[in-house]
Amino acid sequence: MLYRKFGKTNEEVSVLGFGCMRLPIIDGDVTKIDDEKAIEMIHHAIDEGVNYIDTAYPYHGTGMAKGGESEPFVGRALKGGYREKVNLATKLPSWLINTREDMDKYLNEQLERLQTDKIDFYLVHALNRGVWENLKKLGIDEFLNSAIKDGRIRYAGFSFHDELDVFKEIVDYYDWSFCQIQYNYLDENFQAGTEGLKYAADKDLGIVIMEPLRGGKLVQGLPDAATDALEKAEIKRSTVEWALRWVWNHPEVSVVLSGMSVMDHVNENLRIAGVALPNSLTEKELEIMDNVKEAYKQRTKVNCTGCQYCMPCPSGVNIPKNFTFYNQYHMLATPQTEGEFKFQYNMLVGASEKPDKCVECGKCESHCPQGIKIPEELKNVKELFV
Repeated sequence: MLYRKFGKTNEEVSVLGFGCMRLPIIDGDVTKIDDEKAIEMIHHAIDEGVNYIDTAYPYHGTGMAKGGESEPFVGRALKGGYREKVNLATKLPSWLINTREDMDKYLNEQLERLQTDKIDFYLVHALNRGVWENLKKLGIDEFLNSAIKDGRIRYAGFSFHDELDVFKEIVDYYDWSFCQIQYNYLDENFQAGTEGLKYAADKDLGIVIMEPLRGGKLVQGLPDAATDALEKAEIKRSTVEWALRWVWNHPEVSVVLSGMSVMDHVNENLRIAGVALPNSLTEKELEIMDNVKEAYKQRTKVNCTGCQYCMPCPSGVNIPKNFTFYNQYHMLATPQTEGEFKFQYNMLVGASEKPDKCVECGKCESHCPQGIKIPEELKNVKELFV
């Protein structure tokens, strides 16, 4: 196992982290974790050097409003000396916070669920602009300071789902130790993206990567041109290895989370993590990945570059964000996963930002350097998602 320095904390973390969101389950019920299989997988990963275990309040639950089964499972799995071998990460359910007291209530509940007296890496979960404004008003900085001071958490961080300007604002607001962002070879300009990755690294934050494979969407059902590009490569690697090595190639990345469902996933990821050195991909290998990315981009429906010249919309529609989700749907969605994409869209795009607010004034279209017929394309987004 390889290890990297975790930002200003100076902790050494394994480059592979075990994400406890997609554990093996019984009878297709996400709330029924198969303890025997899942514990065997986690123990094997830890025995092989993984020292970062990630969970969250709603994981393996029926919704976002109450606690799922992942945290209690992790508490059980880390008995017998395993808790002392790992850094444990979980997350404050930010969308459930209505008062300052709620913050302490959920943290204390999580400590009980995890059967521990401290959480090593505590994240404020799934921050976006709206949630962040609420947390600031309620005193999130004072809460984190007090929880660190009384020893309930060691380091404070946040996970993120919004746009780059919001990410930078959050990074600059508090003395965070680390952050968690979505990043993979298709998400260089999505949410925090590469610019956000480097911005956080320049602030000496430890950086955790989620969705390196986009929930498996980057390793199966690739465009034919992408498959051809990988098959022509002199070095033969699985689609999983190509995708993970691309993320680990970035020296700013501290740890990459993988939600592993079977032991084969654990063993494959452990093998790849053993050679995941930063800056280890050659120019030719990076060119191969550029060809794969280009194959995906050929599936895009709207030629939006995210330049923001169309913004602000007088009606409040977030035009680039809508086109980003629309394009990603057409690049990656399958009949089995289209519902997941629509759920994500409706969770991350606010009601005031959606295309049904468009009044077809045409102001955006007159400013678009790509010549996109924006009001017409927004109708397509509305038909698909809204």
